[in-house]
Amino acid sequence: MTIIYVALKRSMKLIGLSVLCVVVTSLAAAQFKPVDQGSTVEFKIKNFGFNTSGSFTGLQGMIKFDIRQLNEASFDVSIDAATVNTGIEMRDNHLRGTDYFDCKNYPRIRFVSTKVSSSPKAGTFLISGKLTIKNHTMDTSFPFTATQTIEGYVFQGVFTINRKDFAIGGSSVISDKLDVDLSILAKK
Repeated sequence: MTIIYVALKRSMKLIGLSVLCVVVTSLAAAQFKPVDQGSTVEFKIKNFGFNTSGSFTGLQGMIKFDIRQLNEASFDVSIDAATVNTGIEMRDNHLRGTDYFDCKNYPRIRFVSTKVSSSPKAGTFLISGKLTIKNHTMDTSFPFTATQTIEGYVFQGVFTINRKDFAIGGSSVISDKLDVDLSILAKK
């Protein structure tokens, strides 16, 4: 009887260890890192009444996402502010200065989610979080889609911010509203 008890106890330990390994593996499988190659972070703003567009690179962060466990989803993603690129070097250098992004003192633009939920529209999710630019943090919410790939996910979303909320620029010839278009490739 003692031999059976010892064998049963060992079997239970092995089963417990196996279950723990499966749980840890499934949790780790839901974590992704955003990558520049295959991603775009673009913006559009009116300048003198004309659309001006640009982009950023230098993605960093961690994304935890599983469609079946949205209550555990989290996004902590940032971009390198100094990578601002409008295609005109003189304008880009001006945007990196203290009047706009002040990249020397505030090198990263960061978004940290506070909630991820499903949307009434099939295949769409809602994300809420804190967007920080130049040490100014504002609540930001927007819909996004998540397309699974072999390597992870592509997250796509569009939202609008008021540049003055973040103390970006002061010129009256530039619109206050700035549209941001994201397509973020995140890999395991």
